[in-house]
Amino acid sequence: MENKEGFFAKIHREGFTWKDSIVITFLLVVIIFLLGSGIALIIGNVFKSFGNGENAEFFNVIGDNFGFLGYWIICLIYLFIVKSDKPMLRALGSEPKGNTLKMLLWGFPIGLVLNSLCARIAILHGDILLSFASFPVIKILIVFVSVFVQSSGEEIICRFFLYQRLRKAYKSPWVAILVNPLVFVAVHMAIPGCTIWAIISIYLVALMFSLMVYYFDSLWMAMAAHAAWNFTQNFIFGLPNSGTVYNFSIFKLDQATAKDSLFYNVLFGVEASITAVIVFAVACAVILLMMKKKPQKSLDVWQS
Repeated sequence: MENKEGFFAKIHREGFTWKDSIVITFLLVVIIFLLGSGIALIIGNVFKSFGNGENAEFFNVIGDNFGFLGYWIICLIYLFIVKSDKPMLRALGSEPKGNTLKMLLWGFPIGLVLNSLCARIAILHGDILLSFASFPVIKILIVFVSVFVQSSGEEIICRFFLYQRLRKAYKSPWVAILVNPLVFVAVHMAIPGCTIWAIISIYLVALMFSLMVYYFDSLWMAMAAHAAWNFTQNFIFGLPNSGTVYNFSIFKLDQATAKDSLFYNVLFGVEASITAVIVFAVACAVILLMMKKKPQKSLDVWQS
């Protein structure tokens, strides 16, 4: 018993209680996800009710994406009620040195370039053929904002709430960095077309976002990179984004391979490709090398 208690004392932070356990944390994440999804459905249906005729697909798109405000709402309500977890709000504002406009703006080209590279490889391999559709500027900007809401909603659950709860419980930040992507993977595994390549690439992209939060001390950067990846894939190239396809994009998919290849998955898009695995692995390796060459300390919200 003493050895067991000694082991837990070594891995857990001072002040750890059963309420901070990983089981309770996962349970809270599931509750936030379910309640947030319920609110997301309500918000989404409100937006969709305004759509008709030519505008139906546009309102369908922004309804689906703005609905992710539900995750923000439930998470913030939880933090308002549970005072012991309220310190994590520090990671959401401008107190972390990486939560700046500069780092936010860096996140957008990162997501755009990584997705464009994956799409380009699929085009060169002959898996997809794209053509220009239209560029309604105002609608595209509104969709971009809605996608940022959607992506940041996912980041609020995984790289904010789950990540910070794990940081609260464990001494090593690597528990939070390596474990929270598993939840991100679990959510995506239920999507049709999710293959082993999709599972690996989704874990690696979540790991990349986690490393952004830890090394660059920037949840904002992770939100921006996530939003740019989703927007580029879905609404610039018109490709499936984790199984979701809309008839609203700057380019449209004229032709796609009838069967999956290493570079493109018919149902899941370029996320389920070896290219995505490689680019995310390289991105993670670059950040890890930066961490080794120039270590820097991120904000620990659980220290006063």
